[in-house]
Amino acid sequence: MGIAACELRQHVIRPTLIYLGRHSPSAEALLLGAAACQSGLGSALDDCHGHGLYRIAEASHQQLWDSHLARDPDLASQVRGLASQHAFLAAPHLELTVNLRYATAIAWMLIEAQNSVLPEAEDLLGLAHIWCQVFHPQGRPRDFIDAWKRCIGTLSQVA
Repeated sequence: MGIAACELRQHVIRPTLIYLGRHSPSAEALLLGAAACQSGLGSALDDCHGHGLYRIAEASHQQLWDSHLARDPDLASQVRGLASQHAFLAAPHLELTVNLRYATAIAWMLIEAQNSVLPEAEDLLGLAHIWCQVFHPQGRPRDFIDAWKRCIGTLSQVA
């Protein structure tokens, strides 16, 4: 059993995007759909492919810090501010599993690093293409749409 879509959106995704100054309905919808696809909204948080709600691989996490966040110290500091003070230093990848806001910030930074143009929040196929590009290159847009229907239902149910 995972997290209720409306609560994940309201208490984790939206506040994290606002904190980062990146909030939009499309960004919320994309992250919500990614969490549905990657982990069933938290039904399974770790496997050999990655950690947390968004199943972020350790290599992707490290590369994001080294090649994207390192170029913007203010943004890096802001994202780092979401991580646990001491636990992050000991096990940075574990933060992706135990810290929902940090994981959401990292997921958003992965999307942002791809310079993708976000479709409208209602455009599930457009969101699905970005999910494939960022999170699951071998995935099919249909996988995203099926996970959305199974875990989320409709946008009006979580808005």
